[in-house]
Amino acid sequence: MFESRIASPFAGESDAIASLGPIGRAVLRCREADIGSISDKLGIALPRAACRSESNGPSSALWLGPDEWLLLHADLQDDWVSRLAAHLEGELCSLVDVSHRQVALAVQGARAAEILASGCALDLSPRAFPVGMCTRTMFARAEVVLWRTGSMSFHLDVWRSFARYVEALLREAESEN
Repeated sequence: MFESRIASPFAGESDAIASLGPIGRAVLRCREADIGSISDKLGIALPRAACRSESNGPSSALWLGPDEWLLLHADLQDDWVSRLAAHLEGELCSLVDVSHRQVALAVQGARAAEILASGCALDLSPRAFPVGMCTRTMFARAEVVLWRTGSMSFHLDVWRSFARYVEALLREAESEN
């Protein structure tokens, strides 16, 4: 089980970069034919369109591949994934708790896309990467999940072991004029 009292690996906060604290995460995999049924049982629509997200209250589902979603829950509780699994009883799917593996940063403000562009080759303009879009990509040499949550805000999920590296690069970009 994920220990929510584990200290954040991040050094601190700034105007543009902040830790999002403990978040529940699970990777869900299922067949296309089961998406509707599983969505109903989870209470959140699994996005069918590539690189899109859906949210319902504190829960979100991010499309990572044709049969793979990252489920996020803002209110981390030790039994969150086991409760999800109970709802999925009888469904042919895989649900794995990865809450311990990743941590999240918010990158926000007028320079958010510019700061992220310092290590990410994607076009992060609102036209190319609109609100609700998400993708697994690289930030410098670290794999991340990048999700645009607002016109000037992004959610960046990174493996815990790369957290300080990514944070240092983001803070360096933030300090540049």
